[in-house]
Amino acid sequence: MSGFRLPRPTLAIPAIGWLLIFFVAPVLMVLWFSFGYKPGIFASHANDKLSFDRYAEALNPTFFTTFWNTLWVGLAGTILCLLIAFPVAYWMSVKVPVRFRGLLLALVMVPYWTNFLVRTIGWQIILAPHGWLATALSSVGIIHGPLDILYTRSAVLLGVVYNYLPLMILPLFVAFDRVSNEMREASKDLGAGRIATLFRVTIPLAMPGIIVGTILVYIPLMGDYITAKVLGGAKGNMAGVLVASQFQTAQNWALGSAMAVLLIVVILLSAALAGLIIWLAILPFSRSRKLVIGMAK
Repeated sequence: MSGFRLPRPTLAIPAIGWLLIFFVAPVLMVLWFSFGYKPGIFASHANDKLSFDRYAEALNPTFFTTFWNTLWVGLAGTILCLLIAFPVAYWMSVKVPVRFRGLLLALVMVPYWTNFLVRTIGWQIILAPHGWLATALSSVGIIHGPLDILYTRSAVLLGVVYNYLPLMILPLFVAFDRVSNEMREASKDLGAGRIATLFRVTIPLAMPGIIVGTILVYIPLMGDYITAKVLGGAKGNMAGVLVASQFQTAQNWALGSAMAVLLIVVILLSAALAGLIIWLAILPFSRSRKLVIGMAK
């Protein structure tokens, strides 16, 4: 008599339930609030009259300017994280002896476990106009006055790269670590140089890790408001700050929800466009990737 077997999807029920309760339900609630309005000075929202007026109110020149700034910081920050994390992760997974890799991973991740706000305020102290960094740069003649970078878009970009860089390094390290040395040695034995091996073997096989790292950095970075609020000021404002101000300060949940929905749409559309660009960029290497996977089998 065969034992009782549960259907295969049963194992996914906890994950599905988690997503429904903590992701789908809040998003639907925000979507519902976005069709409402602020009934009075002492009330935050009402939905007895549904309309798209909050979306029309959100689509104003200030909001458009902030969204373009957010998109610029999101794309530039993600690209910088990728450019910095790529050589670091490759060096850690290929060049460093195995016994030291755990220590280096700890050095990368431990700062990330520190409170996000504390790390951002630390950069506020470093970038202060008359802080120790300004004094050091003045002493060597690089600048001749106060350090004029705090409360600008450049400060926000520096902060987000620092805060989200570990999220890019970790999946890249795992991806590069899974590419065996035998595959690279076989490529070199077949006449390929280091550059050819990197682009025709290592990168095609590590592409899933690159995509995961890009998603892990880009999506939370686009919704970040702590870094922009602490380091950006008026010049480095981001959409997340506008959304948070509507919920926390103005108590206009309907307008804040409409802004949040528009931000989600922008993130999804830009991510889809970026995915299409990446797919077109790696299309020339797709044949190499199939060839390498076939050799691995």
